[in-house]
Amino acid sequence: MDKLNILWTNADPITSEKMVMMYSINSKLQNWWSDVTIIVWGATTKLLAENEMIQEKAKMALHSGVKLIACKSCADQLRVTEKLESLGIEIRYMGEDLTEILKKDGKLLSI
Repeated sequence: MDKLNILWTNADPITSEKMVMMYSINSKLQNWWSDVTIIVWGATTKLLAENEMIQEKAKMALHSGVKLIACKSCADQLRVTEKLESLGIEIRYMGEDLTEILKKDGKLLSI
């Protein structure tokens, strides 16, 4: 299957901009992958809610067809659920989804 999942847990802004966002956007624009999903988990939920530059990159990713899904438990605990929703980020519990990706040998890039 031509689907890539990026598990984004590294809240370093440079890594976020220069790897996660850059690769995911280019993957869609260059047709390297037909389906790209960024799973926003842990500290990255807070980074995305607070960093305007990363928010702009996330908007570009969404516009290019990348899906962004944030872990609901993380977003709720860090009190950023409403902010992420306002950015157009899907919020849902991701434990079962991640387990399914792993069990089905899905393509998972962890950053």
